[in-house]
Amino acid sequence: MSMSETLELVSANRSFGGWHKRYRHYSRALDCDMVFAVYLPPQAENERVPLLWWLSGLTCNDENFMQKAGAHRIAAELGVAIVCPDTSPRGTDLPGEHEHYDLGSGAGFYVNATQAPWKSNYRMYDYVIEELPSVVRQHFPVNGRESISGHSMGGHGALILALRHPGRFRSVSAFAPIVNPMNCPWGQKALTSYLGDDQSRWRQYDACELVANGASRQRLFIDQGEADQFLEEQLMPERLEAVCEAHDHPLTLRRQSGYDHSYFFIASFIEDHLRYHAEHLMKR
Repeated sequence: MSMSETLELVSANRSFGGWHKRYRHYSRALDCDMVFAVYLPPQAENERVPLLWWLSGLTCNDENFMQKAGAHRIAAELGVAIVCPDTSPRGTDLPGEHEHYDLGSGAGFYVNATQAPWKSNYRMYDYVIEELPSVVRQHFPVNGRESISGHSMGGHGALILALRHPGRFRSVSAFAPIVNPMNCPWGQKALTSYLGDDQSRWRQYDACELVANGASRQRLFIDQGEADQFLEEQLMPERLEAVCEAHDHPLTLRRQSGYDHSYFFIASFIEDHLRYHAEHLMKR
């Protein structure tokens, strides 16, 4: 089956010698059309390249990182492709889907929902770990070496996907991630709505719980702004720091003075993260 039969090109922009492209496709996991973005560095015109997955946060879609993070220049230099999925299903028009910024559209939380009305469409975990990677491998010149990163809710997604799939990703990093969703307002609202009241079902989507249960030994690399407006109520990196110390799990947690939760923060340190991932992705 050709690309034209399965992917619809939405836009294409030349960027630092490579291409930023957006595609629309039908997702079986989510039962709706989805748009994702891909940055292909110049090297992708002649060879297969490694891939960094970027997962975005609440209220975001595939466009935020690509337009605001300033990642293309370094990705072009390093020869790393970047794929940005959307953060939730779109166009499903479920009851209450658009009423809250932290639930429903823009807030899929990278889980597989089990509760009505969400369970029919909100299966972002399967979409990001299985379906979209299959699409990307089929249609783009990637070489099978993958890393993952994300911001806030997307940082949560990156951590849980890497911890639950040891060996899948060469490296994982996050900016201001939600590390303990079972015990913060954003996470409790989403997990209750998507998974129900049985908190035993929540643990598989909580980075602190996964580390405590020895799900993986993969090193975690995190940047957290000390002026982040969500630091104390929602993010609480000290909880992940404590559980990693208790279980001797490798963690690099950098606290950045004066930085908030915005893309100004991400743009300031994205080069460090891209070079960190490239170091792992280029190893044979």
